Amino acid sequence: MCSSDLLPGARIARLDRDSATAKGAFERILQSFRDGDTDILVGTQMIAKGHDIPNVTLVGVVLADIGLSVPDFRAAERSFQLLTQAAGRAGRGAVPGRVIIQTLNPEHYAIRFAAEQDYAGFYKKELDFRKWMRYPPYSACANVLVRAGKQEDALAMATQLGFVLDPAPPDVRVMGPAEAPLLRLKNEFRYQILLKALKRTTLRAVLKDLRAFAGKERWSATALMIDVDPISLT
Repeated sequence: MCSSDLLPGARIARLDRDSATAKGAFERILQSFRDGDTDILVGTQMIAKGHDIPNVTLVGVVLADIGLSVPDFRAAERSFQLLTQAAGRAGRGAVPGRVIIQTLNPEHYAIRFAAEQDYAGFYKKELDFRKWMRYPPYSACANVLVRAGKQEDALAMATQLGFVLDPAPPDVRVMGPAEAPLLRLKNEFRYQILLKALKRTTLRAVLKDLRAFAGKERWSATALMIDVDPISLT
């Protein structure tokens, strides 16, 4: 059953990457919603941020916990941020707003604190998690990515780096090698190793050794990518 069956006569618009490809489509769709020519706006994350439309009184988020499954230590932070931003679209005018969050994991602290609009509570819980797991800001972090046109070559190179890092250098945690969340991107296969060190000087020394190894093995210039303090691990 589609939404038009549940709400007969409702004027529904969609705003996502596909519907906004034409020039000016993004602005036209939003303006139609702002003017009241559209009753319901359905879309992706792009409708959750920064839009000030006073006549919005109800916001619904479907599968609010989907971002928590991303293998990235910032997943909870990004989910909390997105939910609070989406909730902020409701009730910006004279009429109070209501937010409905649909989730399979209602007890997760990112979902719970977002529903309660408890920024301080989330901040403390997230810092406790990162301290326990030795993630930034309690460590220096680097994502080491190996790329090759053939999967067996990428896997072999990543395995070589795994041997270089075994045993792990003192005060360094090594996670991987493992398939990158996006194993294949632009005709290249990718494997990654995440390094966490208590001191930045220690991390720099380890990364220097990895670059030296890649040079000694005559890897191509694009085979080894190192991202220090990565914004994303995907």
